[in-house]
Amino acid sequence: MSFAKLSLKGRALKLLAQREHSRLELQRKLAAHVEEGDDLPAILDELEKRGFISEQRVVASVIHSKASRFGTARLVQELRSKGLDDEAVREAGEQLRDTELQRATDLWRKRFGAPPADLKEKARQLRFMASRGFSSAVASRVLREAPYSDFDQGDD
Repeated sequence: MSFAKLSLKGRALKLLAQREHSRLELQRKLAAHVEEGDDLPAILDELEKRGFISEQRVVASVIHSKASRFGTARLVQELRSKGLDDEAVREAGEQLRDTELQRATDLWRKRFGAPPADLKEKARQLRFMASRGFSSAVASRVLREAPYSDFDQGDD
């Protein structure tokens, strides 16, 4: 059966098979396909009740797939855009803040690997970190400490 002929529930299941989706994401994606007699909220309720839609899995999926590349602010913004519960987003933000310095250091090493040679390069590196959602305090600390941390800790 082609995607065009799928029922609303079939479309939802197909989307969920590809990746985790929040209820709001599914609602947005399926709204254009609602036909007379379809009850989108009831379909979404059923999928939620059966465990096909899970906020916890959406949060875990976003963190797992993107935490190594983005800072807390950017990830929290993405979670909010998915219409997740404020409490779930707050908890995820706290969890991400605990690892933000290490994640920022790892990303900086992968992207740059060497301390900035001048102020122009320092500004470029700080802008890069900010564009990825890392706080200015974390980005500044990474640039201050990361270039020398290998020497402080010895070879790992």
